[in-house]
Amino acid sequence: MSSIISIIPIVLLFVLMLGFKMAGHKSALITLIVTILLALFVAPQMNMIPDKFADASVGGLVWWSFVEGVLKAVFPILIIILMAIYSYNILVESKKIEVIKDQFTSFTDDKGVLVLMLVWGFGGLLEGMAGFGTAVAIPAAILIGLGFKPMFSALVALIGNTVATGFGAVGVPVTTLCNEVAPGGAASAEAICETSAFAVIQLSPLFILLPFIILMLTDKKAIVKNLILAIWVGVISVVVQYICARYLGAETPAIIGSVAAIVAIIIYEKIFGKKKVKKEGAKSYSAGETFKAWSVYLFILIFILLSGALCPPINTFLKTHLVSAVPLPVIGTTFKFGWISNAGLMLFLGATIGGMIQGLSFGRLMKVLMRTIANLSKTVITIISLISLASVMNYCGMISAIATGLVAITGPLYPIFAPLVGAIGTFVTGSDTSSNILFAKLQANVAGQLGMTGEGTFFGVTGSESNWLVAANTTGATGGKMISPQSIAIATASCDMQGKDGEIMLKAIPYAIMYIILGGLMVYFGI
Repeated sequence: MSSIISIIPIVLLFVLMLGFKMAGHKSALITLIVTILLALFVAPQMNMIPDKFADASVGGLVWWSFVEGVLKAVFPILIIILMAIYSYNILVESKKIEVIKDQFTSFTDDKGVLVLMLVWGFGGLLEGMAGFGTAVAIPAAILIGLGFKPMFSALVALIGNTVATGFGAVGVPVTTLCNEVAPGGAASAEAICETSAFAVIQLSPLFILLPFIILMLTDKKAIVKNLILAIWVGVISVVVQYICARYLGAETPAIIGSVAAIVAIIIYEKIFGKKKVKKEGAKSYSAGETFKAWSVYLFILIFILLSGALCPPINTFLKTHLVSAVPLPVIGTTFKFGWISNAGLMLFLGATIGGMIQGLSFGRLMKVLMRTIANLSKTVITIISLISLASVMNYCGMISAIATGLVAITGPLYPIFAPLVGAIGTFVTGSDTSSNILFAKLQANVAGQLGMTGEGTFFGVTGSESNWLVAANTTGATGGKMISPQSIAIATASCDMQGKDGEIMLKAIPYAIMYIILGGLMVYFGI
């Protein structure tokens, strides 16, 4: 019964968005209100409140859960979304988006190659470096600039932003996953490498299937070409990501794997692509003009790499200076936000410097920023509502109740459903990292209940049975990312489709279901 009560917010969100076709910000706000009412009046009666909060005021617990959700939504998620769209709007304002458009289209006449390069290659690189929605917002916005339809742009960006999210933001999700189940909260490098490798293995068929789906959505007639390109890019991606995961850890698979995918796409186009027919009047750009056009993304990349875990001295300095800490009573946590270490600042600096190189004054850039903020009012409501309801569900025991109910129902078949638990976490919270925080210990506990406590061989790779099941959480979490209302809110904002959240979700659901089922089969048959 606790599980049934707890799943009401998720079902309600689906019904409002898909059944009543209600706009995302309205659906999210109504669901937040219902979640708060359930937490206040039903959760205590059902004994769902965790024991550690037994002596706390339910009203205080719900209030401070809500406050934590608001803080998490603004710092850094909304800031990153805002800055990602701001970076694109700078290109529109300076008209350099036309140069990028011309260069992409001059690279190939094949729309499939072009789309795959943007959402799988470039998008995966953005996810690996920054995460938090940048890999949906920026590629989708560029596709719109290249003339693709908004619904198509949103859908392929969401499908492309999946497998890379497990290693997004320089490996934070998998590193967090491992730390959650490690004694003392600090996982060994060996455990992180093993779990990272297991996640790549479980996702391996999707490295081929997803590029194929993206290519087929772009051009349904070129089945053979799409299959060959998908296999080529997919195999390169999965091999490189596995090597990085197994021997380097969680920080580099998405970054280096995406670079490898971009190179693979370029090689394919050079060898098998039709010779580019130079159109009459087609422009050619000098190195200086190219630098100006790409300066926004170039400087974003430089700042993210310099501030990330790839440069430990700088990363350590940024993370230990100008950090705000907000104590949250009752729930017993402290919210911390680094003003100079967050990806949003790196996006702002890179975009602003790039915009000035493109000839825009600082004042004009600030006008672009203000206009961007004004256009995102509905997205702000959506993101704050969703993160807050996820926080309330977490602290009031609802998410744990859902997972526990699923474990009780499935029994020995649980490994098939293990990715579904991770997907539920991401659907509710919008974050692979948050899903791993919520369910890592649950996955490890179930592994113990199922007797998965020793060493095993999984598709020819030997390792910990417990780590195999724990890795399944991030496998499913990456699939849940595709239909997370937060990701969809980012897509609607990037594609100027405010209020169309339900339509986009309806288009993405079949691919997400396929993704989660395939992940579950890989986990189950790998044991």
